Amino acid sequence: MFSIFKQECESMQANFNYEPVCDAAGCQLSVTVLADRDHVRAEMREDALAAGFRILDCCSLEEYAQGPLAALGDLVLVDCAQASADALALLARLDMRGGKAGAQLVVSTTMGALDDVFGCFSMSAPQILVDPARAERVIAIGRVLARIPNLRLREMGEEDRLMLLRLTEQVGRIAERLERLSPGQREGGGAFRFESPATAWREQGQDYVVAREGEGRPRLPDAAVVRRLIKARQLRARYFDGELFADPAWDILLDLAAARAERQQVSVTSLCIAAGVPATTALRWIGQMVDADLLVRVSDPHDRRRAYIALADSTADAMARYFAEAGVGDLAVV
Repeated sequence: MFSIFKQECESMQANFNYEPVCDAAGCQLSVTVLADRDHVRAEMREDALAAGFRILDCCSLEEYAQGPLAALGDLVLVDCAQASADALALLARLDMRGGKAGAQLVVSTTMGALDDVFGCFSMSAPQILVDPARAERVIAIGRVLARIPNLRLREMGEEDRLMLLRLTEQVGRIAERLERLSPGQREGGGAFRFESPATAWREQGQDYVVAREGEGRPRLPDAAVVRRLIKARQLRARYFDGELFADPAWDILLDLAAARAERQQVSVTSLCIAAGVPATTALRWIGQMVDADLLVRVSDPHDRRRAYIALADSTADAMARYFAEAGVGDLAVV
């Protein structure tokens, strides 16, 4: 299904063009394109132009880092395939500048460099894509465009309208599934809210502390029990198409529940693998679950360039109550 979806996106690239993207003053918005791989940089430049942006800078990461400090584009497209020290230093600078300036970042990387790249971003909330096809980059630019008010398409055919409808439906399904998680998690509200940070949120420099379960409150099962549940879920793929059972949010919660019981930290790469979906999709789920206060991002106290993901205390409590009510420990499969 996903492959068909990407093919449809690729077939639209040639004719899905936007009017120039302008701010309230009528000035065309700009894009900074940074990539060491020549063919990737050329593709990103072409797609940004087709989307209506003005090219501000288009060069390699090294050229940009060594050049004079220049204004950052309203959109920043970055491809970082190798997590060298210089590249990571530049990403951290872009995160700080993008967060302060309100620029929107789309960063593509590889699975091998994901943990290092993810750890560079704490201020700018970028879209991070893992080993993306060109169509996935186009979709990411489309998400940026969707946040710009009063945007108009030059012309939309029926095929384009159907494509946008499918995109909307997919985003809607993600939102609905997160909304279903939220009511049992906490009172009063859906997954997507604007509010002050919850008590589970950890700012940079704060250590993540596992709260102790109080008297009379359920505790998470032993890690071995949760790992058996995970293994039982994975066994289904031997006998059925794995896409029938894709449920990344629940797989993420199970993996983190087992890790919490083991007092183990979970890297972003490990969690993406546990989610059982493409890494870019898993990152999107993780990001939305962090935004929904289901998960927390935890800085490595020994290396501030790295970050881990953990259950929020309230989520751990909800998981423990679920396991207790479901009789986990007595059941072989959940």
